[in-house]
Amino acid sequence: MRTRRISTATSVAVLFSSVVLVGGAANPAAADSSKILPAASVGDIVADGVHQRVFISDPTGGKVLVTDYSGAVVATIPSLPGVTGLELSADSGTLYAGVREADAIAAIDTSALVESARYATGTGTHPAYPALAGGKLWFGYGAAAEGNIGSLDLSGAEPAVTLDQEPNRTWYAAPTLASTPGAPGTLAAGIEGQSPATVAVYDVASGTATRTAAVSTDGSNLNDLALSPDGKQLVVASGYPYHHQVYRTSDLTEDTNYPSGSYPDAVDIAPDGTVAAGIDGSYTPDVYVYRQGTTKPIRTYDFPNTGNSSGSDLLVPAGLAWAPDTSRLFAVTENSNGVRSLRVLTDAVKSATTVTVSAPAKSALGKKLTVTGRVKSEGAFPAGARATVTRTDIESPKGKTLPAVTLKSDGSFSFADTPTAGGQVTYKVSYAGDAAHSAASGSDKVAVPRTVPSLTLNHNKALYSYGTDVSFTAHLGKTYKNRTVELWVDPFGADKPKKLVKTGKVNSKGNLSTTVDMTRDTTVTAVFKGDGRYASKTVTSTAYAKVKVSTSISKQYKTAKIGSTSYAYFHKKTNPVFSTTMSYYKNRSHKLSLQFYYQGKWYDAGSQYFKLGTNGKSIVTLTGTHDTGYRMRVRASYVNDTSGDTVNSTTSGAWKYFIFTK
Repeated sequence: MRTRRISTATSVAVLFSSVVLVGGAANPAAADSSKILPAASVGDIVADGVHQRVFISDPTGGKVLVTDYSGAVVATIPSLPGVTGLELSADSGTLYAGVREADAIAAIDTSALVESARYATGTGTHPAYPALAGGKLWFGYGAAAEGNIGSLDLSGAEPAVTLDQEPNRTWYAAPTLASTPGAPGTLAAGIEGQSPATVAVYDVASGTATRTAAVSTDGSNLNDLALSPDGKQLVVASGYPYHHQVYRTSDLTEDTNYPSGSYPDAVDIAPDGTVAAGIDGSYTPDVYVYRQGTTKPIRTYDFPNTGNSSGSDLLVPAGLAWAPDTSRLFAVTENSNGVRSLRVLTDAVKSATTVTVSAPAKSALGKKLTVTGRVKSEGAFPAGARATVTRTDIESPKGKTLPAVTLKSDGSFSFADTPTAGGQVTYKVSYAGDAAHSAASGSDKVAVPRTVPSLTLNHNKALYSYGTDVSFTAHLGKTYKNRTVELWVDPFGADKPKKLVKTGKVNSKGNLSTTVDMTRDTTVTAVFKGDGRYASKTVTSTAYAKVKVSTSISKQYKTAKIGSTSYAYFHKKTNPVFSTTMSYYKNRSHKLSLQFYYQGKWYDAGSQYFKLGTNGKSIVTLTGTHDTGYRMRVRASYVNDTSGDTVNSTTSGAWKYFIFTK
């Protein structure tokens, strides 16, 4: 249904929109949004400004969907087979729906969101398009070759249906009807899909439809029509010609048209006369918004695609509806996969605004710089219009408000500022909008170099005995405000991840320390995160830790010194036992090395790796033929990497001496 009727109460409210109502809840401004609709088809869309609801008929699904002003579905009115046209009562209390397959007009309570009544229109009438005018509910009805106009009078004790109100038999099928509160005695009609398109105007003030004008237009495939608020113009959306046609209702002569684009398929007119003209366009804007009687759009909308569909979403025929206060324009779209969405378009009656900001790419800290830009939109901005300026930097991450700038006549602006912090500095300029222009903002970034501070960490490359407690000290040089340093400790080995062990302000000497138990090679990291004038910096110190290793000898028959060195004495038939203890690590092995003494020098006699037990111990027996008279020695070593891991530095234990005798 293409009835375009806004309640009289709402129309009056629009005239007094500047009045502040104490105790009312204002609707916050919202960005354009989109919500997917659970609809198999779309017949009509109507906005209820009193309850802030949108009603969408689904003929195939036999239901009316109800959404809130954000587009979220809040209710479904079922059991309405073939429901098509929708019409809202003057007080917004009742929604009338043409239910084709039930041969009836359904009344829906807009508060309770349930069907409250159903009025039969006669077997085979298939009423589709209701419209309120002249104190009655008119409706287009009829199957092919049986189109006509009927009326439903609800003013008496019983509902009264009158059919065949069009004696001229103008309509081949059920006509779409349009009415408006500003001309309560005027009714307009046309057949959707007709080529060439015929439109007609009726005087219904007497309760009977009297045709006052009719014309066969040069348009084809009529999709939608709407009356201006005063009833003096009829706007038609036909697939051809490629603009929205306008006719004077007095005699249906053509008036100034709205130059939209190819394949017009929807139109709706707000109470203040603003025209929303929609087209079925893939590569051009989908919706054009005009001030009444103008030919240049104040706003256009180009819909993107939804989901994984091919191409952009397209406006469905007759898929536009204004919120009565023009705060929103509702549009139903469909993608190539048949998914339908309700798009909520805000600021539709305001020209789109853009803000460009240009700042130097780089500037020195403490040096004045100049930022320029322009607020651009259709039409002049109000005299003295101003834009707000916000500077965001490391010291003001939420933004610092700077003095507002006054726009010149062409929307340009310029201001100077001196960055007080280094790093990335962002200047954002925002225009709040006005009665004719939407809000917008823009920004640009400036790189302001910061001084690199001095940060050191001691003990780099130092080697320590196993288990030594070592104090690592970070020293921070001059900074601006931040004197905090983080100390991280990362022992070698995947089983002990890097860990933050200390965060704090350095002392009066610029130092912050932490103690590390050196049981493994360890990397200590000091982090200074910077401040407004000094850059962040990170330094590391890697210190190394030996293992704890010792070897003992057993099975000897005595111990005695040769010179100043103690030797274990073995009979040649006794096999010495070497017991090694070493700091344990998973899958660790130790190297056992043998040497013998000959003519004043020690010579290698072989080496071999042996796996440590989980207790860190290893017992090795020296077997074979033992030659007498030779001095020998043995020691255990941990060799980084070769011993099976890399968590400690290579360490050798003390030599243990022994000798075989007869």
